[in-house]
Amino acid sequence: MLDTDPSAVVLVIPVLNEAETIAGVVCAVPRNVIGEIIVVDGGSHDETADRAKAAGARVLIEPNAGYGAACHVGAQAASPECRIIAFIDGDGSDDPNELGRIVGPLLANKADFVIGSRVRGQREAGSMGSHQLLAGHLAGLATYLLYGVRYTDMCPLRAIRRDALNTLDMRERRYGWNLEMQMRAARAGLRILELPVRHRHRSGGRSKVAGSFKGTLKASWQLATTFIRIAAASR
Repeated sequence: MLDTDPSAVVLVIPVLNEAETIAGVVCAVPRNVIGEIIVVDGGSHDETADRAKAAGARVLIEPNAGYGAACHVGAQAASPECRIIAFIDGDGSDDPNELGRIVGPLLANKADFVIGSRVRGQREAGSMGSHQLLAGHLAGLATYLLYGVRYTDMCPLRAIRRDALNTLDMRERRYGWNLEMQMRAARAGLRILELPVRHRHRSGGRSKVAGSFKGTLKASWQLATTFIRIAAASR
């Protein structure tokens, strides 16, 4: 029988200067699916934390935390009742209403790790750059060659069984967190399901990665070093 107890699922949202968008994201989360929303603020200089709290999220402040560090802190802070941890970005580009579809296979014990695919889903025109599509394609191909598991995207919208996450020994604390999770999940033989999800333009603000040439280069370097490190460990 499908477990519909919301207390079983915690949603983690890593943020940095997302005051324009975070309240809308938190308010759109289906509370019949998600028991608790944990927003981890990596040191915003705007009203992100206050707006997230006012919208109903539990807010943790981790100054200078990278993307992966914020995800890790949020996962560790989940209540003891939590069995599934979901993740989504705070910029509004991924639809929180998709969370029911993402966590459903986990609640039904049909998967250990579920990841959204913006590539396979419906995307607003221009919502993903060509470099993002290419990065997802290359990472997916390389992961297939290494582990026999093919991903089409490194979408931040995802969910994983808490006990499975704890066994992955996640170490990346920057933008390579998502890729590391996918690689380690594939290497561990988890039951992985990729589902098409809707994607749209961010609701406001500027992307820390795609919003600048410097940000894109930085993220690309972190992804490359993460892949090399995990691949080398596999051997």
